[in-house]
Amino acid sequence: MAKRRKVGNLLALAVLSTVVQRPMHPYEMASLLRSRGKEDDMEIKWGSLYTVVRNLVKHGFLQVADTAREGARPERTVYRITDAGRAELVDWVRELVSTPQPEHPKFKAGLSVLAILSPEETAALLRHRLEALERATVALRTSLARDAADVPRLFLIEDEYELAVRDAESAWLRTLLGELADGTFPDLALWRQWHATGEMPGELADLAERGSTD
Repeated sequence: MAKRRKVGNLLALAVLSTVVQRPMHPYEMASLLRSRGKEDDMEIKWGSLYTVVRNLVKHGFLQVADTAREGARPERTVYRITDAGRAELVDWVRELVSTPQPEHPKFKAGLSVLAILSPEETAALLRHRLEALERATVALRTSLARDAADVPRLFLIEDEYELAVRDAESAWLRTLLGELADGTFPDLALWRQWHATGEMPGELADLAERGSTD
């Protein structure tokens, strides 16, 4: 079971993983995280960066290393990671890598209420998704192959995972589209009946009611 973190925003994880290299001020943290494409790896709300940094300081994971002013520019505070921050970073990464946790991707949310669309519209939309997904996968595969020539694999492992996930989704989508096309998808007739009549067939209504009370 996932621990309740004192600062649970994933941006805090990104900040700690950056500051562990050397002390830096928040603007520099953001610049490095953006240059590394961290927003592709986790949901990041950049507007909350300073709040996250303050909370990390509050809980003893960061501390002020230096405060400086250059000319008329605003004062910049440089932060360093503490021993507690290093321990939190290591523990957090261990948890994320070792412990499966519930995730709620938007695609899964859409699939959970898919019956609201007709089988024909569903197939058209899934074909559109598959085409877009495969274009993005080609781009990622090309980028990964290019970067592999200069970047250690250790720093590309998240892209390898993303590629594997996309390949698996594409394979699943092709199978589902095949079932919708050749009529082997279970209960396809009931699904079509629902959209032809505007009323949920009794068999599906019973299942829906049973699911709501289990």
